[in-house]
Amino acid sequence: MAAVSAAGGELLIKNVIPKHLDCITAKLVEMGVEVEELDDAVRVRRSGPLNRVNVKTMPYPGFPTDMQPQIAAVLCLARGTSVLTEGVWDNRYRYVDEFRRMGARIQVDGKVAVIEGVDALTGAPVHACDLRAGAAMVIAGLAAQGITEIDGIHHIERGYETLVEKLASVGADIRTVFVPDEDNQSQVG
Repeated sequence: MAAVSAAGGELLIKNVIPKHLDCITAKLVEMGVEVEELDDAVRVRRSGPLNRVNVKTMPYPGFPTDMQPQIAAVLCLARGTSVLTEGVWDNRYRYVDEFRRMGARIQVDGKVAVIEGVDALTGAPVHACDLRAGAAMVIAGLAAQGITEIDGIHHIERGYETLVEKLASVGADIRTVFVPDEDNQSQVG
């Protein structure tokens, strides 16, 4: 849902319980994303600009802290200034410098991130510092102009099985590239 919201387009996401996504859906709809709930699927569509919103993470049924980096990727592209408040954990903004490499305008003060939306992100080499931040880097990369190279993808792979294949199967320009080095790490590009 976040990837379509950031990059634009339309996607039917199957095998979900739409009710469990209510707080995410509400924020995306507030941003101008169309979300159609079906029995066990959601159709997500974005063709116009994104509007700024404020988001505060909270325990279920509130906005999930595990979606905080991914919604930040979307907010980077929203018109205006959004405020993202982490209401559950400390030190959840380690990914911010990676977004800044892509042209995002984010300031962090403790548990609050102020995000001034930009017209576009620019592809850049970035690092996935953890699972959720890695997913956010993928989302930002899909929305960015140019090539984004993500290293540290072992974080992403431990939580998102065959993510590259799944995204490529719905039209994303994404692939895994093995880069020989002393650590034998690979990158998503």
